[in-house]
Formats: sequence, structure tokens, C-alpha cells
Amino acid sequence: MKGVYLLAFLSLWLPSVQSQSPTPITDPASFVLPFIGTTNGGHVFPGATLPHGMVKVGMDTDSPGNQAGYDANATFKATGFSQLHDTGTGGGISLSNFKIWAFPNCTFGFQGCQTSVESRKVLRNVLPDGSPDDFASPGYFSSNLSNGIRVELTSTRRTAIHRYTFSPGTAEPRMLVDITNDGSQTLTFPVMTLNTTTARVMGGSEFASSFGPQRYTAFTCVDFAGQGFELGSPTEFGTWLGDGTVQGQTDLNQQYFGFVSEMGALFTFNPAPKGKPTVILARAGVSFISSEQACANAEEEIPDFDFDSVQTENRAAWNELLGRVQVDTTNVSTETIQLMYSGLYRSHISPADYTGENPRWNSTEPYYDSYYCNWDTFRTLYSLIALHDPERFALIVRAMIDIQRHEGWLPECRGATNQQFIQGGSNGDPILGEFFVKFSEQAASLNVSADDLYTALLADAELQPPNWNLQGRQANAWKEFNYIPQDMFDAGGANTKQVSRTLEHAFGDFAISQVAKILGKTDDAAKYEQRAGNSFNLWNPNVSVPGTPSVAGMMQPRFKNGTFNFTDPRHCSIHDPLMATCFLNAVDRDGFYEASPIVYSQFVPHDTARSFINRLDFIFEQGYFAIDDEPSFQIPFMYHYANAPGKSTQRTRITVAENFNTSVGGLPGNDASGAMASYTSFALAGLYPVPATRQILLSSPYFPSISFFNPLYNSTTTIKANGFEGNPADGVGGKVFVEGVTVNGKPYKSNCYLDWDVFVNGSLVELTLTTNPNVTCGSGPDALPPSLSTGGFS
Repeated sequence: MKGVYLLAFLSLWLPSVQSQSPTPITDPASFVLPFIGTTNGGHVFPGATLPHGMVKVGMDTDSPGNQAGYDANATFKATGFSQLHDTGTGGGISLSNFKIWAFPNCTFGFQGCQTSVESRKVLRNVLPDGSPDDFASPGYFSSNLSNGIRVELTSTRRTAIHRYTFSPGTAEPRMLVDITNDGSQTLTFPVMTLNTTTARVMGGSEFASSFGPQRYTAFTCVDFAGQGFELGSPTEFGTWLGDGTVQGQTDLNQQYFGFVSEMGALFTFNPAPKGKPTVILARAGVSFISSEQACANAEEEIPDFDFDSVQTENRAAWNELLGRVQVDTTNVSTETIQLMYSGLYRSHISPADYTGENPRWNSTEPYYDSYYCNWDTFRTLYSLIALHDPERFALIVRAMIDIQRHEGWLPECRGATNQQFIQGGSNGDPILGEFFVKFSEQAASLNVSADDLYTALLADAELQPPNWNLQGRQANAWKEFNYIPQDMFDAGGANTKQVSRTLEHAFGDFAISQVAKILGKTDDAAKYEQRAGNSFNLWNPNVSVPGTPSVAGMMQPRFKNGTFNFTDPRHCSIHDPLMATCFLNAVDRDGFYEASPIVYSQFVPHDTARSFINRLDFIFEQGYFAIDDEPSFQIPFMYHYANAPGKSTQRTRITVAENFNTSVGGLPGNDASGAMASYTSFALAGLYPVPATRQILLSSPYFPSISFFNPLYNSTTTIKANGFEGNPADGVGGKVFVEGVTVNGKPYKSNCYLDWDVFVNGSLVELTLTTNPNVTCGSGPDALPPSLSTGGFS
């Protein structure tokens, strides 16, 4: 079915743009490099998953930086192959539940198997270039271990299937199921039983959230089969505790165990008949409801243990999705194509589709989890999804609304069914705003209730939760003072991040105002538009960067009585005399989170109509710009608002050249659940989104043309760069600056942005390129991108 969909899409795409573009890329998955960012802090998950799949099956290593389980540094050993992971996160090591492991032999027999993580782990084989002998592509992962075992992995939405190939001559192949070891070893209350005839393992445990105070329970159901031979019943079976195996036991309750004990099941099987390789398949269903449901998931999704069929269908799903974005590869480096499709790929790993797996309430609505965190992703991820996967976007929005309906506020940093710590404001608001501003006319057909969406937004805006560390806002102070005062010690949450939260709440209220306008709620629209201006309540014109009086005016913390406190504008930057980090810590009373005052002073996405070229130049030239953290994302494109789009193009291309590549360390920071990925894809497309608006900032793509097929509209929009001559490797100069734009052959109102209507209708956008960086947005009244204070967004 997926292949049919792809062919149907190609037939739609070819007639409209064939004259402008070459034959479409039919296997975009071949350009995806899942190992980008899998070491040096990228924390990317490289294993097998479907787009937004719940199951993310992959290798776990003993690296200290294995938030996603895996580390591409070959010096770290493999410890197991588990079914659940997150991707690109900070915080503690999350998930990595229900590891499976194969033993080619145990020196002292079944009861002498070294079953604990520390004892069983082995190195991977190493290739001549020093990298581990691992391979990954969308929907598939493999590794050759130094103990002679070859491991292959693929998945459906809630089920993983593993393939273990043993060395020839293996007499007693053994398989281990680890019920208790998550990434941070936080188990309590484990349960497990094994079937002595079928070798089915059913069990689960309670685990701790990696970025919050709550706990979750997960379950698995593991079955085994031989490939090419009848595996039969196990010849030996038992439970294990640490490095001790008790043959014949079938239940963990037969063990004496304590807190964080390592436990599970162990089986010995007969090898394949002589002349055949011993290949054992392990099918692992997962559920957050029960082990019985985990079994049902596995039986429904992979009834026949057909590894190759599952892998083929998984790859087809990825190709259909990725193929909605097409690029002309003429005179473009392979690395650039790989960066583009790898960014698109990683943008669809999270959030994860947990539909049917919500243990907290019964609902017929979709349930998505692993947002971890909206603070990272609201800037670019959902705007990218809107361009080519709006049906998925609708499902995610419905899930967020359903969470608000049952828990009172929109999710912010949810993971593994739990609320986790909020990093900033209530950033579900611009996500819902982004959806509705772009798809209000289709919302009903997508089963998104406009009334419920608006109710969810108002809950964030108006109602104070019992603990705003986990959801919602410090709403009472926000409404009373029109900023978050620095000297308020409400009992409902930490008294930190007052400035950055104020700025994010203001942008959230801007999103609400845009939704209210569409719904005809005139009074609400005016109210929230006024509150969107609260950003400037923290603007102190009398503060400048020490030693640089020309860079004056700064967002600063403010007391309840209206007077300003002072935070050094260099705070939390590379120039901070105190070298502060500004991470989550109730002791941090400076007012800012993960970025400096000089960076946050630029964060008013809805009202950026100021001339500040010298200030932006200072931020870049002095190293305050930090692409490794999301508050800096928009800064390269902000020259657009000062009518200097050539400088935006130049800064963005230098940022990409210096910070993003296809190596395992090719990200400047962790991927943040697809934030870095979507930023990269937008930059290479020559675009940058302004969430909750109908405008997308425009530069030049890294390709002669790029096309977005939107299945909701059944339309394709192609951006063609006339005169394209390639991309300078260092990002400097080149024929990459936009001096003219036409849409469907007619001159467009701006060289600096595109309205959403261009993408709704399916258009041919043609850019005229020049080597002159001193281009402008144009001369018409609508040439500059909209800003609230100049009458934009009306």
C-alpha cells in the first residue's frame, strides 16, 4: 500500500514540474545516514523505527553519553538490544527497556552464563577506519559483535523483530531477555514469567522518568523462532539474577531480589540442523498497558516472524514520507543531499505514536508521547511537518488536546506517559497555533475540534496549575504583572527563568491571538495581541554589553514594584565571567534558561521590525550566537527584518558549513527530538518558519530546485533557483543571494518571505540569484516580513 501511495504521488508530481526538475528520487531513504550525531553529545537514535513509531529498537552501549542507547565510538561495548528509546535528548538516560542478548557459548554451561550487563557486554568488530562494524538505514540496524554474533533489527509501530546469526559450529545458542535494565537502572516492582515449552517471556517493571519526578510502567512479550529451521522448545531454561542463573525457574518471584536488581530469563536452544546456519528470531512486543497487550501487539503486527517483509514495509513507509520532498541534485554534493534527507528523517522519529497505549485514561483519540520537549521543537519541527505531513500534524494536535482535556493543561515535556520538567513557557501554544493558522479550513475534516483546540489554549493562558514545573504557566503572576517578576516565591513552582518564560508566554499569547482572529473572537484577539506585547515589559534601554556601550537595550529581570534587577548580558555565554550554564536549577536566579540575555533579547518572533544590523553583527562576530541551543535558531534570519536578506543568507550558510556535517559527530549539540534536524532541513531548503503565522522566511535553497508535496491539498510547490551554480563549501559568497522572486510567473511582493497560500495552492516559485550580497526584500509596501507593531498579522 505504501508503494502504491508513492507511485500515486509521483504521478501527481511529474506533470506539474517535470519541465523544471529531473526524475524524482524514488529511494530517498538511501540518502539517510542515521549515524549522524550518534557521538560527542548528539544523542541521536540510529536504530529501527517507523515514522513516529512507538518502538525504537536499537543497540545499547556502555557509553556515559548513551541517552539514545547508542554511541558510535567503537571503544564502547554493546550491552543489549532494547525496544524503546528516545532520540536527541538531554537529561538522564531515558528508556532503553527490555534488552535482548545472545550468547554463542557460556564457558561453564547454562548456570555459568555471565548475565549481568557488566559481565555480558562485548566490543563490536572494528572496521579499518576505526569505526564499529555497525550499519543503519531507515527501518533497519545491524551490528557484528566481537563474540561472532551478527545482530539485525527492524520494527513495526509497537513491535520489534531481532535476527541473531550465530557462528558456524555453535552447539548451544542461548538467548537472554533482560526485564529490568533501563538506561538509568531505575526499576522497581519487576514481574516476569516464562513458558517452558514455547519460551515466551512476559513481564514488565516500573521505571523512573529521565527528566522529571514521576515513574512509568512498561511491559514486554518476547517470543523466539528459528529462521529456516524449527527452533522447538528450549533445552534449558531459567531465570537469572545478576550473574546467577537458576535453571528450571519460571518466575522472578522465585528469586530473592532487591532494589535495582538485574533479572530476566535465559534459554538454551538446539542449533540448526547440520549444514544450515543457526539464525534465531526474537519478536518483542511492547505495551504501557500490560504484558498481555504486548503479546497482542506482537501477534497482530508480526504474526509470521517474517523479518525481511517487516523491513521492506518499514523502508517503504519511510520512502513514501521522505519522497514528498524532492530535490534536484544537479551540481549538488552528495553530502548536502544526505544532510537534507537525514534531517527530514530525524524530524519524524519523535513524537511517538502511542495510540492504544495510554495507561492513564480511556479515549478514542490518538495518543502521542515523547515530546521531550516542546521548548526544543516548537520553533522548527512542526512547521516542517506542516509542509509535507499535515495529517500526522493533526493527529499530534488531537493527542495534545486530549491530554489537556484529561490533565488540565497541554503537554510540554512529556515522556513515557509522564509529565517531565518544563524548560520554559507553555510551548504547546505555538504548536497548536501553527496548526490552526495553517489548517483551520481543513481542521474539521482532520477531526480537530476548533472549540477544543481553543479551550486547550485558554487553559494554558488563564489557569495556573498546581505545579508549573511540569505543565502550564505561572499564570496568576503573568496576568497580574504582565511579566514574571523575579521576586515572587509562589509555592506552585521554581522561581527561575523569569525573563525567558515571559518572552515565551508572550509568543504563546500571540499564537492564541491568531487563532482567536480566525475564530472571529474579536475581543480575545485584541486581548491576547496586547499580551503578546508583554515581551517589551522587560526591555531595559539603559543596559549595555560591558565594554560595548553601542550595544544598548537588553531584556532584564524585573521586580514586582516595576524596578529592574540586573543580569550581565554576557551571562550564560562563552564570555560569561562566572561561566554559568543556566540549566534547570532552582538556585539559578538570573532569569534566563540556556541562553544569554543578548540572545534572548532577540526573541520576539512576532514583532521583529527593528533596524539592528550592527547588533546582529556583534552577536555573530563576538561568539554570542550559539547554534547548539535552540534560542539562537532564528538569529541568522533576523537580518530579513532589517531589509538585509543577503546577510541572513550568508550567516545561515556559514552556520551550516561550520556546524553540520554527515559524520557521527556532525551536530553542534544534541538533536533535541528533531529540533536540530528540522533546522538543518529548513536551512538547506532556504527557508525559516515563523510559527503560528502564514509566513515563511525565504532565502535560497542548496539545490537547483526543491519541491514539497502536501497530500492534504494534493498539491506540489516547487522553489526553483534560477542560475544555480552550487554551494561554496565554507558557506561564504557564491551565487546564492535572492534578488527577485516570481510565483507562477508573476513578480512576488517580497524577496524575503512566502505566504502560506503559495504552498496551499501548489506553486512554482522562481528565484533570481546573484553574487551580490547587498540585496533587499524589495520596494513594495509588503516587502518586509510582517511584525505586530507595524500592523502585520492583521
